[in-house]
This record gives sequence, C-alpha cells and structure tokens, in this order.
Amino acid sequence: MKKTSLIALFFAVLMAVPTTARSEAVATSADPRATAAGAEILAKGGSAADAAMAMMLALTVVEPQSSGIGGGGFLVHFDAKDGELSTINGRETAPAAARPDRFIGLDGKPMPFVQAWQGGHSAGVPGNIRLLADAHRNWGRLKWAELFKPAIRLAEKGFVVNKTLESRLESVARFWPNFDAARSIYWIDGKPAKAGDVIRNPALATTLKTIARKGPDAFYKGAIANQIVDAVTTSKVSPGDMTLADLAAYKAVEQNAICAPYRVYVICGMAPPSSGATTVLQILGTIERFDLKTLGKDDAKSWHLISQAMQLAYADREAYLADPAFVDVPVEGLLDRSYIAERSAMIDPMKARADYPAGNPPGARARTAAVSGERYGTTHFAAVDANGNIANMTSTIESVFGNQVVAGGFFLNNELTDFTFAPEKDGAPVANRVEPGKRPLSSMAPTVVFDRDGKAILALGSAGGKRIIMHVTKTLIGVLDFGLPLKEAIGLPNIFFGSGALLVEENSPLTQKIDALAAFGQPVKPGDLGSKVNALQLVDGKWIGAADPRSEGTAMAVDGKRRWRLIDGGAIEGDAPSASVH
Repeated sequence: MKKTSLIALFFAVLMAVPTTARSEAVATSADPRATAAGAEILAKGGSAADAAMAMMLALTVVEPQSSGIGGGGFLVHFDAKDGELSTINGRETAPAAARPDRFIGLDGKPMPFVQAWQGGHSAGVPGNIRLLADAHRNWGRLKWAELFKPAIRLAEKGFVVNKTLESRLESVARFWPNFDAARSIYWIDGKPAKAGDVIRNPALATTLKTIARKGPDAFYKGAIANQIVDAVTTSKVSPGDMTLADLAAYKAVEQNAICAPYRVYVICGMAPPSSGATTVLQILGTIERFDLKTLGKDDAKSWHLISQAMQLAYADREAYLADPAFVDVPVEGLLDRSYIAERSAMIDPMKARADYPAGNPPGARARTAAVSGERYGTTHFAAVDANGNIANMTSTIESVFGNQVVAGGFFLNNELTDFTFAPEKDGAPVANRVEPGKRPLSSMAPTVVFDRDGKAILALGSAGGKRIIMHVTKTLIGVLDFGLPLKEAIGLPNIFFGSGALLVEENSPLTQKIDALAAFGQPVKPGDLGSKVNALQLVDGKWIGAADPRSEGTAMAVDGKRRWRLIDGGAIEGDAPSASVH
C-alpha cells in the first residue's frame, strides 16, 4: 500500500501527528440520500473509507448524471493512527484498441465535442469498483456486502427525483431517442422524469447485489463485464471497441500524494494523471508573497491576484500534465520554490498580463501546450470517522450521464473525451493524446490540509470539470487566508477564464466588481460557474461538514452513541439513517 508522509518540497519530510482522541464522525456529499448512506455506515461502526465507498455506490443510484460505478475517481485517505496519507488512482483507462486519432474526424480535424461524447467509443474502462476494493482491503472495517446495502435499497425501493436531476434529464432529452436503456429507466410516460417522480432501477439493484455477493471481480469478469462490452460495442451511436480483456486487466493504482507548504500549512492531493494538486499548489505558491488576509475577500485586488496566478498555473497544466506512465511529468520542477518565485514575479499587482505562457520548470523536457476539455459530470464526498481517519474522494463519469450508454442499470463514462483530441500540435506530440491503456488527464482535486503541527484540519473537493481546481483553491483561500467559516468559504464567488477574459460567477458579489476588476486590464465577463464543493473541517477539536450552497448537498454527524443528525443542508433527522425514499 502506497503511503505518503506529509512532504514539504518533496524532500523535507514532516510526519503528520497521529490522532488518538475520538470525535463525532461526519459524512458529506452532494445528495442527502448519499450522505445518509455514509452516516448509516458510520453509525454501524464503519470506517471513513467504508462510509465514503457507500456514498459512492449510493450516488450511482441517486445522482446518475454525475458519477457512479461506470466511471472512476481519486481517493485521498488519511490514517489517524499512524499519521500517514495514501491515495488511490481509480482513473479510467483507454481500451487496448485506442489510437491517438480516435477523435479526429473524416475531415482530418478534431471532432466537435457533441460528436465525440455520445456512444461507446468515448468510454474508458471503469475504475471505481477496483478503487472501492483497494480502499476496503486497506482501511475497511465492515464486511464488503454491508457497504452495498444503502444503494441496493435505493435502487429497489426507489428514490424521488430532485430538481437537479430533472434539469439534467431535460438537458439531454433531445439525444436520448438513440439510448433506449436510459429512457427505460429515467423517462415516465414517454417523457423525462420530473421532480417528485419516483425512479426504481431493478437492473442496477441486481448489479449491486452481484458485486456485493461475489466481490469486485464480478464487475470486471463474467456477466456484468459482458453487459458492459455489449453496451459499448453495440451502441447505436459511435460504437466502441472495449473488450473483456480490457476490463479483466484493469487495476487501480496506489500512489504517493503530492504535498507542498502554503504559509503555515501543508496541502496535499492527487499526483498525475490528476492535475489537481500540482495546479492548486502552483496557484497558492504563486500568490503566497501577497497579503491576502489584509486585502480580504471584498477587495478586487485579491481576485485580480488570484486570477493572474490561476492563468499562469493553467498554462503549465496544459503543457506538462498527463499520465506519468506514458509521459515524463515534471512534478518536482513545477513545485520547485525557485520556479514558483519566478512565476510569481510575472504577476503585477496593479496590472493584468497580456499573455500567460507556460514556463520552463526544472527538469522539464520541451513540451507542446494543447488545451484539453473536461465536462462537469462529477461529484465529491468525504467522511471522517470517530478515530479521525479521513476518506476524501472525487468521482466522475465525465459529462452529464457520461456517454449516455447504460449497462447493468448504470451509466458508462465518456472519460476518453478528457484526452486532447488533436494528438499533435505544430508537428509535435501532445502529452495528453489518446494512447492504449493510458489514463486521461483530470482536474479532480481531492485535497487534505495539515496545520503547522502536522494535524489534519481540512478535507475538500468539488465537481466542475477544469474549474474544479479553482473551486477548491478559492475555498482554501477563503478558509486559510480570509479566515472565513467553512460554509462561507465554499460560498465565495467562483472565477475562471476563457477567450481572453476573466470570468466571474454570475449573480455573485463579484458581478458588482466587474468594473474594478476590468480596471486591471483584462476583460471581465459574468458566467455560469456553478460548483459542488463538499468539505470537512476540524474546528475547536471537533469535525464539521459543509456542502456547497449551490447544491442540494448535506452533511451529517454521528455521535458516540451512533445517533445521527443533520449539520448542514436538508431536513431529515433520526436515530437510524435510512437511504430509502425521502
């Protein structure tokens, strides 16, 4: 099992402080039914890893547009007893038949996303069940089958469609005449289900029961694997080439975390193929010389500085980040303190840059920068148990309802569209091009923060495609620099960039500062930059949880007598949390 002690600059090792005091257990996710599933497992004495995996399974049922067992994810786990951090890479892989020109059209140009996205050819080999198995083997406390019970109950008894699912079903309705299996589950009387309708998914219940009974191999071999391959290769739209051998060969990867200091803290996250940790840490390192605490959240200058650091860090992301099994990724160089200082010196506190070039980090080979695309079908959830163990996971099927193809009652991912469509640029190969067995670049950024004493104090992540990095970064700045309560930090306005402009979240306080921000010299536009952050924080020795106010997420606490209560969002309480219909 890969373990990482907290690493400052990758060389100076700072051991995290083992935790012995017991506290309330907390679970948080983007859907109250999934949060309740996590709380149920914690109330039964399950570990943080048990609870997180139960939430992942439950989200397969109640948030099918965002994640599930047909996709993949990244898990960051903190073991409170020995103070060690571990991560599991459950990112999907390209089938053995995949080639670099997979998304090049007949005209020799990259396909439009809408053409590449739908159907079996965009599906990567799913990783979440192998990730679940590794997490359970390493840190599980309850029996394997116990983790599946809340999700099976939801699939069998049914769940109520919420406003979010209703809107997502409406958004893809025009594409679904070609996806019979999806319509058979999520349409009622010939139309997409509406908020208040009850959805039952017996096919998914059967799939989950089989995996619960037979173990993870039942997903990657046998009847379920056959269903996946059949759905991929016979898709009415763009059939794919995944094989039974691709599924049988899949392995999740246990790898070291990426950590670096920020002010008095050490911040850790996923190594590549996630670009989350490197880019978050680059942004923070680049703005560290500025006194954001004094400037505060209401000063346009704070957001100008953050935006400049953001665009410089994303330039490096596009140039250097990819699957390290295929490409030499200069992680150490990207986070080298001297290099970070060089990048920071490119920021003028009074004026926006005219360009945001990739840099030349130490040890990096010459690289061709090329933009990759990520959509927003993702979710985040986290749990901390009574012993202080933390399981912090981001999970995805990539776009809304993945590639729209259903197998065994669950949606398959379109994760291969996270590769850069054009395999070459200016005659040179692109780092994130499609290759057989390769894992596409991701922005998922499950993050854990440690204080100056090495104590874990914060765990968070978000949905949002390439914007995930910024949703996490602004929340970190809100807590660590602005000193905001967790919920307020999550609620801070989101920012991003595109087409030469700085984008600010529409209908947020930043829209009132557009003129002040534009005065720094870069065009500023409002945009739909919604997020779905979920987080845990240690406050005065007690763990709390919070969900993004833009979402329907919740957080629940379980006390020493295994009683549970809602601590953020929703409106359900009781003594024995139920993941059945609410």
